[in-house]
Amino acid sequence: MQDIESIDKVQTLLEGQDYVCSRSLATVVFLALRLGRPIFLEGEAGVGKTEIAKAIAAALGRNLIRLQCYEGLDAASAVYEWNFAAQMVAIRTAEAGGGADRTALQQELFGPDYLVERPLLQAMRADPRGAPVLLIDELDRTDEPFEAFLLEALSDFQVTIPEIGTIKAPEPPIVIVTSNRTREVHDALKRRCLYHWVDYPDFAGELEILEKRAPEASTALSREVVAFVQKLRTEDLFKKPGVAETIDWAKCLLALDVLELSPEMIADTLGAVLKYQDDIAKLQGSEAKRLLDEARATLEPV
Repeated sequence: MQDIESIDKVQTLLEGQDYVCSRSLATVVFLALRLGRPIFLEGEAGVGKTEIAKAIAAALGRNLIRLQCYEGLDAASAVYEWNFAAQMVAIRTAEAGGGADRTALQQELFGPDYLVERPLLQAMRADPRGAPVLLIDELDRTDEPFEAFLLEALSDFQVTIPEIGTIKAPEPPIVIVTSNRTREVHDALKRRCLYHWVDYPDFAGELEILEKRAPEASTALSREVVAFVQKLRTEDLFKKPGVAETIDWAKCLLALDVLELSPEMIADTLGAVLKYQDDIAKLQGSEAKRLLDEARATLEPV
């Protein structure tokens, strides 16, 4: 990544993809690209961890390969599987033809034509556009055995398929691992990565993000939306709204031709910004008006 010569260049590239990047996060990305190290991003849901992988891939013109983690994910599901249905058809066709060479048939059945590549194997393949961006999203949803397997895969950037052998990446992919911290990820994996905690942005940062992602919104409405959401995050909620919810809410308000917030409109559209009924119930009645008044009080005159 010799063409990425500075942290400022990283920020410029990401801004070109409408991703507002703090100096500290840009520094981590710059070092990861320069040193070939994976990035481990932790933070609350909806703060932009997944989006930065998309922005990096788009900015560099690289392919984005996403491994969405979930409970029960195992190495085979993440690396490869065989197309058993097609293999069975090939076996029965060979049997019907008679005189099938078993050795040749076995080599064919466990060859490239019947191999279904999953994200980790795809990321190890050569790509004419350069090493892909491998997004391992929400690693905290998996269990420790998969984490141990991933540690080995990221150490050597290679995977082994028993029927074929070891496949090593000609050029290590750009790896971004994210976690919402529903459980602690083992230190051994974190040590392989450059770590960064992605926090909620401040008012100016979130306003800039909203202006890029919902440019149709007026400045007045955008300021009220950001101020209100930032005020919401100070409340005792089960799930605080992320930046993604801020953007979604603003787009919902635009679809309703809203010019400024009102307690009634907030009550009608809270489902776009809060995702739990207990949290929504807390803002019924006069609470929405109280928070709106407090949010407006924090806004400086334009």
